[in-house]
Amino acid sequence: MNFEKIKALKSSKKSGSLRSTFPRFSLMGLLLIAILFGSCAEENANEKWVGTWTTAPQLVEPHNMPPEPGLSNNTIRQIVRVSIGGDKLRMRFSNEFSTSPVTMKTVTIAKAEGGSTIDESTIKTLTFNNQQEVTMNAGEAVISDPVAFPLKSRMDLTITISYGETSADVTGHPGSRTTSYILSGNHSEDQNFEEAVKTDHWYTINNIEVTAPKEAAAIAILGNSITDGRGSGTNKQNRWPDILSERLVENPQTENVAVLNQGIGGNCVLKQCLGPSAIDRFERDVLNQNGVKWLIILEGINDIGQTPDSAAAAKVAENLISAYDQMIEKAHEHGILVYGATILPFDKSFYHEDYRQMARNTVNDWIRNSGRFDAVIDFDQTMRNPEDTLTIKADLHDGDFLHPNEKGYITMGESIDLKLFQ
Repeated sequence: MNFEKIKALKSSKKSGSLRSTFPRFSLMGLLLIAILFGSCAEENANEKWVGTWTTAPQLVEPHNMPPEPGLSNNTIRQIVRVSIGGDKLRMRFSNEFSTSPVTMKTVTIAKAEGGSTIDESTIKTLTFNNQQEVTMNAGEAVISDPVAFPLKSRMDLTITISYGETSADVTGHPGSRTTSYILSGNHSEDQNFEEAVKTDHWYTINNIEVTAPKEAAAIAILGNSITDGRGSGTNKQNRWPDILSERLVENPQTENVAVLNQGIGGNCVLKQCLGPSAIDRFERDVLNQNGVKWLIILEGINDIGQTPDSAAAAKVAENLISAYDQMIEKAHEHGILVYGATILPFDKSFYHEDYRQMARNTVNDWIRNSGRFDAVIDFDQTMRNPEDTLTIKADLHDGDFLHPNEKGYITMGESIDLKLFQ
């Protein structure tokens, strides 16, 4: 259907020039256009764009930069596992933290077949305003044109980018827990990258949205390394948000609920630590994500863990509560339900000090008892050692008494009541 003509028709009716604009349209033709337009409107009313995968971009630290041969004039293949599926998707790419332009000459997607191998029959080339090549200026992001693609729930998808010139400083997400593959030159449609240099980081990619039924919705999870998945298995996709996502899509009452992992390792709520603070990125990572109906906040341990004394710790606890309250207000204004997750135990970790424990207790008491959150997810209760409640259970942390291990993440993901998302 020619939507430009429909727009012209509607504009002409407003100006009273319908006869001069379409002098030969029969009554049957007008009825046909009305029927077609009505069908499209009904189809669009029954679906919407919903995020199915995301990662929070940041300025990549020097030790996490792309290894040789680098990105400029080379190709990287990156793998992500989505949450819900759809028949059409679009992607967002970010150059938000770079100081120079980045050119993507070709971007292809395909179904992953393990390692760097793809199912060649599924390759689709993304376009940007109908062009294959696109340049992102410093501080900018781009969204691809929608493309038909049979994306299944929890599918592993490859995104293969052949770059032109890139910035010396890179926008990406170091904590991918997923292997990426770099080859010299343009290899955007190669079946596999056998000779590639491997790196466990993501670069440039930001989010994926799908057309989904109107009842579909997403959970945004704002967090630090425990949400980002430090201690989970590389290429196993077993962070606690992954475990939650698997349970949601397997449950008929929640199969259209997506999970958007907005964790950044080393992130703080109140100040810039690694990546922008939770307060500063809240609009980008929560409010501006399509389809978000729920928000889980699990963040604050890095703020508390960096306090030098009891007075500073007490002030940080007070400011964290204020920040949570502010985020709740903003989310509620957008119709988003907010669930507070209690901060995990950290006794015996490198963050342990008695005054920091007091600050954590203050924050957790507020999360549980203030009534400000729409629900509470008590990870502290789930993960604590019942015989020593200030520490994580011995078999649930990765050795540092701070980060969960793979079993710990499974325990966290399985502890969440799915009825919160029905």
